[in-house]
Amino acid sequence: MFKQDTIEVTREVDALLIPSGVKITIQKGTLVMITQALGNSYTVYVNGNLARVAGRDGDALCMVIIDEPDVNAMEGSLEDKVRELMKTCYDPEIPVNIVDLGLIYECVITPMPEGGKRVDIKMTLTAPGCGMGPVLVADMEQKIRTVSDITDVKIDLVFDPPWDRGMMSEVAKLQLGMM
Repeated sequence: MFKQDTIEVTREVDALLIPSGVKITIQKGTLVMITQALGNSYTVYVNGNLARVAGRDGDALCMVIIDEPDVNAMEGSLEDKVRELMKTCYDPEIPVNIVDLGLIYECVITPMPEGGKRVDIKMTLTAPGCGMGPVLVADMEQKIRTVSDITDVKIDLVFDPPWDRGMMSEVAKLQLGMM
């Protein structure tokens, strides 16, 4: 989605700066432009920067509130739940989720001695110099920590093997007009 109109923020709202992932607060009355609405977040252009606003705060942008899926109520294994959450994470510049982009190389869930489980993820970016890493990692970690029984999340950015377009799913290629 791309909305070119400038919108006045109706209430104070938290956001993450892109690409640093630094938390900011956008004040009521600030003018923003929505550049993307995918997954469970809105990307806005504000004061010369891009920022990501959680979908649950859509009302502050005069948009629909996008609730996070209740993955704990979902049927399936813990692995299925983590994968579904990863599919709600989008690169702020590419309108395809990170799983279909082929950015997830490995996801391992390990029982912890003290109880709970740890999720270890190896992922990459579309280019080694891509500045979106901190935003994607923060988004994914925050979402995975909502899964019952997950007590620790570790996400490593790796660049071997280097990502290429061949790693995208057929769905991603279709979405990007590459088929």
